[in-house]
Amino acid sequence: MAIYLMYGEETYLIETRIKKIKKEFGEQIAGINYIQIDKQNVESLISDLDTPAFGFSKKLIIAKDTDLFKKEKKSAGKTKKEDSLPLQEKIANYIQNNYKELQETTDLIFVEQEVEKNELYKVIEKVGEVKEYALLKLPDLISNLKKICMAYQVTIDDSTAKYLVECVGTSMQDLINEVRKLIEYNGAGKAITKDNIDKLCIKQIQAVIFDLTDSLGKKEISKALDVLHGLIINKEPVQKILVTLYNHFKKLYIVKLSEKYNEDVTMAMNLKPNQMFLVTKYKNQAKYFQMQELRKILDELVNLDANYKVGQIDLDIGLESILCRYCS
Repeated sequence: MAIYLMYGEETYLIETRIKKIKKEFGEQIAGINYIQIDKQNVESLISDLDTPAFGFSKKLIIAKDTDLFKKEKKSAGKTKKEDSLPLQEKIANYIQNNYKELQETTDLIFVEQEVEKNELYKVIEKVGEVKEYALLKLPDLISNLKKICMAYQVTIDDSTAKYLVECVGTSMQDLINEVRKLIEYNGAGKAITKDNIDKLCIKQIQAVIFDLTDSLGKKEISKALDVLHGLIINKEPVQKILVTLYNHFKKLYIVKLSEKYNEDVTMAMNLKPNQMFLVTKYKNQAKYFQMQELRKILDELVNLDANYKVGQIDLDIGLESILCRYCS
């Protein structure tokens, strides 16, 4: 039995690994030697492990998003009996007690976004393979994008690849989806440009908020409003726009505070390891604003949220008013 636990946010790398395992496994007949498990049917996992793969020497079971690796609620009192154990512990005990018998008959893959190191985790760590697939950092993302482009005889330089990451985000699957459009648009022998990215790619909301804030910092209110209206037209929830704007200006405010008190801004901003390349971008944008201006914008966004919740103002109008007041 080969047993794997793959977890993390980089779903593209996880899916790539699973495809490789499935290819090496060979023919898969659903319900016979290929079983898919999720939180809806996870109770049947032990039964599926017990059932022979009729007509085949081995069975492949993929258990995805099962919640088996979430923290268990502790129960006080007497020692638990086997039939009253949480499902995680039952499966952990089953694998540990039957591992030798299962070794020749089953490949088992668990796929989760987040995990707790419970009993099942510890058993898999002991008898199988546990690997976290975190979102890649900027140098790896750029390297992968350049390799993909090279395979189609299209070029992209480091600066443009970084700009694509800033616009689309750090999910490798999202980047691949967007770079495929750019490759198709340019064709062999051409180079991808920032202008191509602006025309063709779907920017994540954080990238759009950077654009909006740039316009705001330059006192270009019409451009800032155009960006805001673009988000609304594209059916981005206005509440999400408000929250993203607040978090963005909060980071700019933290930059100012860190500079004032000579603190490490990278620690204060609480960015993920794969987002550290954005620190310089936040620092440059913070130069447009005074600390008291950022504090006032944050207070106004908080007040807007409170007034919206009691029905005193429309969010669209409130956001426009805040932007216009800053530029006036």
